[in-house]
Amino acid sequence: MRVGFIGLGHQGAPIARRIIGGGFHTTLWARRAETLEPFDGSGASIAATARDLAAAVDLVEVCVVNDADVEQVLAADDGVLAGARPGTVVAIHSTVHPDTCRRMGERAASRAITVIDAPVSGSAVAADAGTLLVMVGGDTATVEACRPVFSTFGHPIIHVGPLGTAQLAKLVNNVLLTANMSMARDAVVLGEALGLDPDKLGEVLEHGTGRSYGLGTWLNVRPSLGSPTTAGTLLRKDVDLLAESARAAGADAGALVTMANRVLTVLGTPPSPTDSATDEAQ
Repeated sequence: MRVGFIGLGHQGAPIARRIIGGGFHTTLWARRAETLEPFDGSGASIAATARDLAAAVDLVEVCVVNDADVEQVLAADDGVLAGARPGTVVAIHSTVHPDTCRRMGERAASRAITVIDAPVSGSAVAADAGTLLVMVGGDTATVEACRPVFSTFGHPIIHVGPLGTAQLAKLVNNVLLTANMSMARDAVVLGEALGLDPDKLGEVLEHGTGRSYGLGTWLNVRPSLGSPTTAGTLLRKDVDLLAESARAAGADAGALVTMANRVLTVLGTPPSPTDSATDEAQ
Protein backbone atom coordinates (compact mmCIF):
# COMPACT_ATOMS: atom_id res chain seq x y z
CA MET A 1 0.00 0.00 0.00
CA ARG A 2 1.31 3.44 -0.97
CA VAL A 3 0.72 6.02 1.75
CA GLY A 4 0.40 9.79 1.62
CA PHE A 5 0.67 11.87 4.78
CA ILE A 6 -0.42 15.47 5.33
CA GLY A 7 0.17 17.37 8.57
CA LEU A 8 3.70 17.11 9.94
CA GLY A 9 3.21 18.93 13.23
CA HIS A 10 3.95 17.90 16.81
CA GLN A 11 2.04 14.63 16.50
CA GLY A 12 1.90 14.11 12.74
CA ALA A 13 5.66 14.13 12.21
CA PRO A 14 6.43 11.16 14.48
CA ILE A 15 3.48 9.25 13.00
CA ALA A 16 4.87 9.83 9.51
CA ARG A 17 8.32 8.70 10.63
CA ARG A 18 6.84 5.47 11.98
CA ILE A 19 5.04 4.80 8.70
CA ILE A 20 8.23 5.38 6.70
CA GLY A 21 10.16 3.19 9.14
CA GLY A 22 7.52 0.50 8.69
CA GLY A 23 8.56 0.10 5.08
CA PHE A 24 5.59 1.75 3.38
CA HIS A 25 6.31 3.85 0.32
CA THR A 26 5.33 7.27 1.67
CA THR A 27 4.64 10.60 0.00
CA LEU A 28 4.49 13.80 2.08
CA TRP A 29 2.96 17.22 1.56
CA ALA A 30 2.75 20.13 3.98
CA ARG A 31 1.34 23.62 3.92
CA ARG A 32 4.46 24.78 5.79
CA ALA A 33 7.51 23.79 3.80
CA GLU A 34 9.80 23.92 6.85
CA THR A 35 8.05 20.89 8.37
CA LEU A 36 9.31 18.80 5.45
CA GLU A 37 12.99 19.57 6.15
CA PRO A 38 13.45 16.90 8.87
CA PHE A 39 12.40 14.28 6.30
CA ASP A 40 15.31 14.98 3.96
CA GLY A 41 17.06 11.67 3.41
CA SER A 42 14.19 9.65 4.94
CA GLY A 43 13.28 8.00 1.65
CA ALA A 44 9.88 9.68 1.52
CA SER A 45 8.74 11.39 -1.68
CA ILE A 46 7.59 15.01 -1.56
CA ALA A 47 4.51 16.16 -3.48
CA ALA A 48 4.04 19.69 -4.82
CA THR A 49 0.36 19.81 -3.83
CA ALA A 50 -2.19 17.77 -1.88
CA ARG A 51 -3.76 16.93 -5.23
CA ASP A 52 -0.48 15.50 -6.52
CA LEU A 53 0.02 13.52 -3.33
CA ALA A 54 -3.43 11.95 -3.60
CA ALA A 55 -2.85 10.94 -7.21
CA ALA A 56 0.24 8.95 -6.22
CA VAL A 57 -1.05 6.90 -3.27
CA ASP A 58 -3.66 4.39 -2.11
CA LEU A 59 -4.17 5.80 1.41
CA VAL A 60 -4.11 9.50 2.34
CA GLU A 61 -3.69 10.25 6.04
CA VAL A 62 -4.59 13.74 7.25
CA CYS A 63 -3.37 15.06 10.60
CA VAL A 64 -4.13 18.80 10.63
CA VAL A 65 -5.51 20.93 13.46
CA ASN A 66 -9.20 21.63 12.98
CA ASP A 67 -12.32 21.27 10.83
CA ALA A 68 -11.49 24.18 8.54
CA ASP A 69 -8.02 22.73 7.89
CA VAL A 70 -9.47 19.29 7.08
CA GLU A 71 -12.00 20.75 4.64
CA GLN A 72 -9.38 22.90 2.95
CA VAL A 73 -6.86 20.05 2.56
CA LEU A 74 -9.49 17.68 1.21
CA ALA A 75 -11.93 19.82 -0.75
CA ALA A 76 -9.87 22.70 -2.21
CA ASP A 77 -9.37 22.88 -5.97
CA ASP A 78 -5.85 21.49 -5.52
CA GLY A 79 -6.86 19.28 -2.61
CA VAL A 80 -6.91 15.55 -1.99
CA LEU A 81 -10.32 14.80 -3.49
CA ALA A 82 -9.38 16.55 -6.72
CA GLY A 83 -6.45 14.19 -7.26
CA ALA A 84 -7.44 10.90 -5.66
CA ARG A 85 -8.28 7.97 -7.92
CA PRO A 86 -11.38 5.79 -7.39
CA GLY A 87 -10.67 3.29 -4.63
CA THR A 88 -8.42 5.64 -2.65
CA VAL A 89 -8.97 5.75 1.12
CA VAL A 90 -8.73 8.97 3.16
CA ALA A 91 -8.10 8.63 6.91
CA ILE A 92 -8.78 11.71 9.03
CA HIS A 93 -6.53 11.60 12.11
CA SER A 94 -7.47 15.14 13.16
CA THR A 95 -9.92 15.59 16.04
CA VAL A 96 -12.89 17.29 14.40
CA HIS A 97 -16.69 17.33 14.40
CA PRO A 98 -18.17 13.98 13.35
CA ASP A 99 -20.34 15.82 10.82
CA THR A 100 -17.21 17.13 9.10
CA CYS A 101 -16.09 13.54 8.52
CA ARG A 102 -19.53 12.50 7.30
CA ARG A 103 -19.78 15.50 4.98
CA MET A 104 -16.34 14.79 3.52
CA GLY A 105 -17.33 11.13 3.26
CA GLU A 106 -20.41 11.96 1.20
CA ARG A 107 -18.41 14.25 -1.05
CA ALA A 108 -15.70 11.62 -1.52
CA ALA A 109 -18.19 8.83 -2.21
CA SER A 110 -19.37 10.65 -5.35
CA ARG A 111 -15.83 10.04 -6.66
CA ALA A 112 -15.66 6.42 -5.42
CA ILE A 113 -13.26 7.48 -2.65
CA THR A 114 -13.74 6.19 0.91
CA VAL A 115 -13.28 8.32 4.04
CA ILE A 116 -12.70 6.90 7.51
CA ASP A 117 -12.10 8.80 10.73
CA ALA A 118 -9.10 7.65 12.76
CA PRO A 119 -8.29 10.13 15.54
CA VAL A 120 -5.45 9.20 17.87
CA SER A 121 -4.84 9.64 21.57
CA GLY A 122 -1.46 9.93 23.23
CA SER A 123 1.59 12.13 23.25
CA ALA A 124 4.33 12.64 20.69
CA VAL A 125 6.36 10.25 22.87
CA ALA A 126 3.68 7.59 22.33
CA ALA A 127 3.76 8.30 18.59
CA ASP A 128 7.54 7.82 18.57
CA ALA A 129 7.10 4.53 20.43
CA GLY A 130 4.26 3.32 18.19
CA THR A 131 1.79 3.11 21.08
CA LEU A 132 -0.85 5.69 20.18
CA LEU A 133 -4.44 4.67 20.73
CA VAL A 134 -6.11 4.71 17.30
CA MET A 135 -9.91 4.92 17.21
CA VAL A 136 -11.40 4.17 13.79
CA GLY A 137 -14.81 4.78 12.29
CA GLY A 138 -15.77 3.32 8.92
CA ASP A 139 -16.72 0.12 7.16
CA THR A 140 -14.95 -3.00 8.38
CA ALA A 141 -13.22 -3.93 5.12
CA THR A 142 -11.63 -0.49 4.78
CA VAL A 143 -10.54 -0.39 8.41
CA GLU A 144 -8.88 -3.80 8.10
CA ALA A 145 -7.12 -2.78 4.89
CA CYS A 146 -5.62 0.21 6.73
CA ARG A 147 -4.73 -1.66 9.92
CA PRO A 148 -1.17 -2.65 8.84
CA VAL A 149 -0.33 1.03 8.28
CA PHE A 150 -1.96 2.15 11.52
CA SER A 151 -0.09 -0.61 13.36
CA THR A 152 3.22 1.11 12.61
CA PHE A 153 2.31 3.92 15.02
CA GLY A 154 -0.63 2.68 17.07
CA HIS A 155 -1.62 0.06 19.61
CA PRO A 156 -4.38 -0.67 20.31
CA ILE A 157 -6.39 0.04 17.17
CA ILE A 158 -10.11 0.01 18.03
CA HIS A 159 -12.81 -0.09 15.36
CA VAL A 160 -15.54 1.91 17.09
CA GLY A 161 -18.29 1.79 14.45
CA PRO A 162 -19.37 3.65 11.30
CA LEU A 163 -17.87 6.90 10.00
CA GLY A 164 -17.97 9.63 12.65
CA THR A 165 -18.15 7.38 15.71
CA ALA A 166 -14.40 7.45 16.31
CA GLN A 167 -14.55 11.24 16.54
CA LEU A 168 -17.32 11.00 19.13
CA ALA A 169 -15.26 8.51 21.15
CA LYS A 170 -12.20 10.78 20.97
CA LEU A 171 -14.22 13.82 22.06
CA VAL A 172 -15.70 11.98 25.04
CA ASN A 173 -12.17 10.85 25.97
CA ASN A 174 -10.73 14.36 25.73
CA VAL A 175 -13.54 15.97 27.70
CA LEU A 176 -13.20 13.31 30.41
CA LEU A 177 -9.48 14.13 30.52
CA THR A 178 -10.31 17.82 30.90
CA ALA A 179 -12.87 17.14 33.64
CA ASN A 180 -10.26 15.02 35.44
CA MET A 181 -7.85 17.95 35.17
CA SER A 182 -10.49 20.11 36.83
CA MET A 183 -10.85 17.68 39.73
CA ALA A 184 -7.06 17.48 40.05
CA ARG A 185 -6.87 21.26 40.23
CA ASP A 186 -9.52 21.33 42.96
CA ALA A 187 -7.52 18.78 44.95
CA VAL A 188 -4.29 20.80 44.70
CA VAL A 189 -6.06 24.08 45.55
CA LEU A 190 -7.69 22.43 48.57
CA GLY A 191 -4.32 21.09 49.69
CA GLU A 192 -2.79 24.58 49.49
CA ALA A 193 -5.70 25.98 51.54
CA LEU A 194 -4.91 23.33 54.16
CA GLY A 195 -1.28 24.46 54.28
CA LEU A 196 0.27 21.79 52.07
CA ASP A 197 3.10 22.49 49.66
CA PRO A 198 1.46 22.11 46.22
CA ASP A 199 4.53 20.54 44.64
CA LYS A 200 4.87 17.97 47.44
CA LEU A 201 1.13 17.26 47.29
CA GLY A 202 1.40 16.80 43.54
CA GLU A 203 4.20 14.28 44.09
CA VAL A 204 2.06 12.41 46.64
CA LEU A 205 -0.97 12.32 44.36
CA GLU A 206 1.04 11.10 41.39
CA HIS A 207 2.11 8.07 43.44
CA GLY A 208 -1.17 7.57 45.27
CA THR A 209 -4.41 5.84 44.37
CA GLY A 210 -5.91 9.20 43.38
CA ARG A 211 -3.50 9.53 40.46
CA SER A 212 -4.80 9.95 36.89
CA TYR A 213 -3.59 11.09 33.50
CA GLY A 214 -5.58 14.29 34.10
CA LEU A 215 -3.61 14.92 37.30
CA GLY A 216 -0.30 14.61 35.49
CA THR A 217 -1.55 16.90 32.73
CA TRP A 218 -2.68 19.52 35.25
CA LEU A 219 0.62 19.42 37.14
CA ASN A 220 2.48 19.97 33.85
CA VAL A 221 0.20 22.83 32.76
CA ARG A 222 -0.01 24.58 36.14
CA PRO A 223 3.41 26.33 36.02
CA SER A 224 2.39 28.12 32.80
CA LEU A 225 -0.82 29.64 34.24
CA GLY A 226 -1.23 33.24 33.14
CA SER A 227 0.10 32.45 29.66
CA PRO A 228 -1.94 31.04 26.76
CA THR A 229 -1.44 27.29 26.44
CA THR A 230 -1.77 25.11 23.37
CA ALA A 231 -3.39 22.44 25.53
CA GLY A 232 -6.09 24.86 26.66
CA THR A 233 -6.85 25.99 23.13
CA LEU A 234 -7.10 22.46 21.72
CA LEU A 235 -9.17 21.15 24.63
CA ARG A 236 -11.52 24.13 24.33
CA LYS A 237 -12.15 23.09 20.72
CA ASP A 238 -12.89 19.52 21.79
CA VAL A 239 -15.20 20.48 24.66
CA ASP A 240 -17.18 22.75 22.35
CA LEU A 241 -17.44 20.03 19.70
CA LEU A 242 -18.72 17.49 22.22
CA ALA A 243 -21.19 19.95 23.74
CA GLU A 244 -22.53 20.74 20.26
CA SER A 245 -22.80 17.05 19.38
CA ALA A 246 -24.63 16.34 22.63
CA ARG A 247 -27.12 19.17 22.03
CA ALA A 248 -27.79 17.93 18.50
CA ALA A 249 -28.42 14.40 19.81
CA GLY A 250 -30.59 15.58 22.71
CA ALA A 251 -28.07 14.06 25.11
CA ASP A 252 -27.06 15.52 28.48
CA ALA A 253 -23.37 16.41 28.60
CA GLY A 254 -24.03 17.48 32.19
CA ALA A 255 -21.26 17.59 34.75
CA LEU A 256 -18.61 16.39 32.28
CA VAL A 257 -18.72 19.61 30.26
CA THR A 258 -19.34 21.77 33.33
CA MET A 259 -16.20 20.46 35.06
CA ALA A 260 -14.18 20.74 31.88
CA ASN A 261 -15.26 24.36 31.45
CA ARG A 262 -14.10 25.19 34.98
CA VAL A 263 -10.50 24.25 34.38
CA LEU A 264 -10.43 25.69 30.86
CA THR A 265 -11.57 29.02 32.28
CA VAL A 266 -8.57 28.90 34.64
CA LEU A 267 -6.38 28.15 31.60
CA GLY A 268 -7.68 31.28 29.87
CA THR A 269 -10.05 29.59 27.41
CA PRO A 270 -13.53 30.03 28.92
CA PRO A 271 -16.70 28.95 27.12
CA SER A 272 -18.58 31.52 25.08
CA PRO A 273 -21.45 33.27 26.94
CA THR A 274 -23.97 31.25 24.90
CA ASP A 275 -22.34 27.95 25.88
CA SER A 276 -22.18 29.05 29.54
CA ALA A 277 -25.89 29.77 29.53
CA THR A 278 -26.60 26.36 28.02
CA ASP A 279 -24.51 24.63 30.70
CA GLU A 280 -26.44 26.42 33.45
CA ALA A 281 -29.74 25.41 31.84
CA GLN A 282 -28.69 21.77 31.96
